[in-house]
Amino acid sequence: MSTKIVIVNYYYYVYIYLMYTKQRACFSIYISKSLMTISLKPNTTGLIFAMREEQEGLESFIQNKQVHQIAKRRFIQGQLWGHPVVMVLAGIGKVAAASTTSLLIHHFQINQLILSGVAGAADPALKVGDIVIARELLQHDMNASPLFPRFEIPLTGKSRFFVNKNLHLELQKATTLFVQNIQKYIPESLRKEWDLMKIEMYSGLVASGDQFIHEAAIVNQLKKELPDLLALEMEGAAIAQVCDEHDLEFAILRTISDNANETASIDFQSFVNQIAAPYTVGILKNYFENKEQIFDTNNT
Repeated sequence: MSTKIVIVNYYYYVYIYLMYTKQRACFSIYISKSLMTISLKPNTTGLIFAMREEQEGLESFIQNKQVHQIAKRRFIQGQLWGHPVVMVLAGIGKVAAASTTSLLIHHFQINQLILSGVAGAADPALKVGDIVIARELLQHDMNASPLFPRFEIPLTGKSRFFVNKNLHLELQKATTLFVQNIQKYIPESLRKEWDLMKIEMYSGLVASGDQFIHEAAIVNQLKKELPDLLALEMEGAAIAQVCDEHDLEFAILRTISDNANETASIDFQSFVNQIAAPYTVGILKNYFENKEQIFDTNNT
């Protein structure tokens, strides 16, 4: 265990950081001539979704619910399986995702952010129902060449944004648990219909762009330029960029809904309506039920 104490002036704050093997806590103690108070503020997780179907049913599990209307967004604040959360429907596309992420950061002081939703497969090994947990993200429609290299965000020197390793690992564990117990969330009839009898989990590159990709030729070209590309969607890399600018931990969780080819629009809508919500509920339930409570400083 390690402890750090900082004292400033006669009326002062004392910050004590306690590091344990299984739990981390941060205490803020305000000391005056006749008063000492200790305030503990649990870390808050932001949950962001692009489509209503992707979060459907999750709201019913939130306790002590408060609803906030900010900038045409409905933010739902409360406790989810024992942990403080703020859930919001961002809408589709990079601008909507980036704007909503900024609102979560500045209005709710979240400590980490998770996006859960669907994506199209960009690798032939993936099939509908498989799960991709992004390790890195990139905007596939970013092209400021010849001023900057293809895919690079101008003036940042970055094309890829990397997720938090610990959060990534925790979501992998939660996903493994979900796959092992999928019968609790999705009936056998739907599992057979969508061939969800053997779901695989992948980790790697996810690319975002303001396009619903439904042409095999586009996928093949992107795969040629980005050989490690696993999945295509429309929000994750924008969220990653905003989180990177604020040094905020984030993770992107995607379920494959289609093969991003000429049948994508049919597969996508059916899959989202029938399967997306149970995936979200099952994986996040496992994540929060096994998540250790971590506290942040809240000055009194």
